[in-house]
Amino acid sequence: MLDDVRVALGVTGSIAAVTTVELAHELRRHGAEVRAVTTDAARSIVHPWALEYATDNPVVTEITGSVEHVELCGDEGWADVLLVAPSTANTVGKMAAAIDDTPVTTTATTAFGADVPVVVAPAMHEPMYDHPGVLEAIETLEGWGVSFVEPRLEEGKAKIAGQQAIALETARAAGDRPLSEAHVVVTSGATSEPIDPVRVLTNRASGRTGRAVARGCYARGADVTLVHDGNEVPHADTRRVETAADMREATLAACEEADALVSAAAIGDYTVEAADEKIRSGRELTLDLEPTPKVIDAVRERHPELPVVGFKLETGDDGELIAAAREQLERSGLAFVVANDAAVMGETDTRVLLVGPEEATEVVGSKADVGVRIADELAARGRTQ
Repeated sequence: MLDDVRVALGVTGSIAAVTTVELAHELRRHGAEVRAVTTDAARSIVHPWALEYATDNPVVTEITGSVEHVELCGDEGWADVLLVAPSTANTVGKMAAAIDDTPVTTTATTAFGADVPVVVAPAMHEPMYDHPGVLEAIETLEGWGVSFVEPRLEEGKAKIAGQQAIALETARAAGDRPLSEAHVVVTSGATSEPIDPVRVLTNRASGRTGRAVARGCYARGADVTLVHDGNEVPHADTRRVETAADMREATLAACEEADALVSAAAIGDYTVEAADEKIRSGRELTLDLEPTPKVIDAVRERHPELPVVGFKLETGDDGELIAAAREQLERSGLAFVVANDAAVMGETDTRVLLVGPEEATEVVGSKADVGVRIADELAARGRTQ
């Protein structure tokens, strides 16, 4: 997601600075190279040696005759993006007012002048975050193109966003955006069909791959709608569903203004007429299963020209996977199909085959990496359908 991206990490004097060592590791895990620059206040919270260890680079703690701010974020500077995380209310206000009296604010002023993308992750007490001056400063910075990673409002505090959310926003700001201005709908996770008020018919899908695809599409510049069985996510318009029928209706509605659909959900193949009361245990029971409607078929009928990416899950070898994927590809007129073995369901890492009309490409790695690769493939294939 951040392969070959160079991140200047500005650390200011919020107590959330204690998280920046792990944040630096997270950025590097996604492929970034990181160099840190700190305020004096931040040095009272996290030692520069810790950041040097986390980034594997020297830390800028003062601006000297070497003009470190220009070397980092000037017109020919090192950084592809400036990430200020955490950012105090003080720093937000200074950046908006072009006050550069710390290494971080001086680097930010330089970045603005050199058109280096800037991402800010605020962290402060909630009343400070609600201050009219801070809100006005945020609005000003957003008007200049700054991306804000919204804090988590908990316990009277505007806590710094999660590391994954910060890495994702950094990737979107700094990387290639081949899906810019596209609206991509992603379905994810399992569906559940009620048997009675307490039992359901479902499957083992975790939704990790679908959520990774949603993040990948967002990182590549898309506006994303995520239709799934889970909670709201910050980078997507989330539509929560339970049954296959819910999934069908929500997906059709979302696709009305979509540029592409990635159908990653493991939608149940069968449903059952649910009992009104709990079925008593301890006796034999036969369920009459009925097939559920195919979501892709419904979308294709209503939107025949919409680029659609299908997923195919099988238990056979690669030859059988590819054959099943090509059958789906041709039957539904898909951009391509992501085929994978059922053995990887619920795992953190995965292996998939991206199957087109004539070729099949193996992709192995974390689901986050695979999600970005699918987004790139969609940008390459989907817009040429």
